[in-house]
Amino acid sequence: MRHSIPRRAVATLSLLLPLLFLLACNSTHANVALPTPAVDDSLAATSSPQTTVFAGGCFWGIQAVFEHVKGVTQATAGYSGGSADTAQYETVSTGTTGHAESVRVIYDPAQITYGQLLRIFFSVHDPTLLNRQGPDEGTQYRTAIFFANDNQQRIAAAYIDQLNHSGIFRNPIVTQVAALKAFYPAEAYHQDYAFLHPDNPYILINDLPKVSYLRQQFPTLYVEKR
Repeated sequence: MRHSIPRRAVATLSLLLPLLFLLACNSTHANVALPTPAVDDSLAATSSPQTTVFAGGCFWGIQAVFEHVKGVTQATAGYSGGSADTAQYETVSTGTTGHAESVRVIYDPAQITYGQLLRIFFSVHDPTLLNRQGPDEGTQYRTAIFFANDNQQRIAAAYIDQLNHSGIFRNPIVTQVAALKAFYPAEAYHQDYAFLHPDNPYILINDLPKVSYLRQQFPTLYVEKR
């Protein structure tokens, strides 16, 4: 169901976005910047577009973040981890299909490294929560990285180990790292949802603060959505 709230309330909420991010994300590292990955992408010199898939709760917010990242040429909401015959929103929402609400990120490694993408990903959701983010709960909202090649797997595993040893998070990271077997784009009405419905209370409370956080913490990597 689509919701709307008065513009006056929207203006007020926009001033509270940084605080709302802390409440919505339930982050254990608050405003502490995550370290740069010690192991990063050795393919940075290639001009070939690369693909990876991230899952970190509702795909609206994760898509909104990566649509504002320099070097990302496409961010698509969808489903990973299950089969094609059950990759529909109503079915995935039962939590029984094995899918995770995910975002396929296609990026230019000459402009942004895989390690930088990981740093952003771990900054805008809580990777210590099992099968839930913010108000959403179920296996479809799990935190996961679906890697497209051995290099991505190596970098992701190394960064998780680095973060676990950093002490930034009070609890161990539970992010699943799995091979990308298939990605199924979500229905058209889910694409660009945060951009198209900025007045939706769910977006205001849970997703726009993530974009605001990206802009504040990663100013050299933030771009306006095109």
